[in-house]
Amino acid sequence: MTVGQQRAWERQWADIGRRVADLPPGPIDFARWFGRPAPVLLEIGSGMGETTAQLAAAEPEVNYVAVEVYEAGLGQLMLRAERLGLENLRLLHGDAVIALKEHIEPDSLSGVRIFFPDPWPKKRHHKRRLVQPDFVKLVASRLAPGGILHMATDWEHYAEQMLEVCSAEPALRNRFDDWAPRPSWRPVTKFEQRADQEGRISRDLIFERVG
Repeated sequence: MTVGQQRAWERQWADIGRRVADLPPGPIDFARWFGRPAPVLLEIGSGMGETTAQLAAAEPEVNYVAVEVYEAGLGQLMLRAERLGLENLRLLHGDAVIALKEHIEPDSLSGVRIFFPDPWPKKRHHKRRLVQPDFVKLVASRLAPGGILHMATDWEHYAEQMLEVCSAEPALRNRFDDWAPRPSWRPVTKFEQRADQEGRISRDLIFERVG
């Protein structure tokens, strides 16, 4: 981490962050953690937080939770949150799958966002991709009925895999025939800009929990 990120960590982590590995058994009491009851939206893989901070700022009525494995990314996100004066953002450091399985109640999330996850482009590494059938089933079980799973990627094959896997999950319904229109509210990241420069098309997929 940079000096600034480390200082942000020291100033804010105790109030807005938790390490997944250190959480007590059972579900997180989000209403208590945020100090209010509100819809809980989980973003998996917040990276350096450029999108996350803007999205949380745009939705002050939402309890926004970001889970990320890289400390430097969370440190940078805390810097951004501090500049924006965010009060509706909480951070989880660690494995999103463990957080979902062990610390988030079924039928409790208003939405899950997965924007530009690691594409693992080499074929032999595709099994490492996050969006797989078991993972999607887990996410669907944590969404409340009507809750939204929103994904975006600039890798064509991964987009097709996401579409296939999510379409096969009976608890989810595609809100569009295939790809969703790119929402104007989703900020353009540096990764997306670079993908566009390199000729890769970014695709959004939006699925809704049914039942």
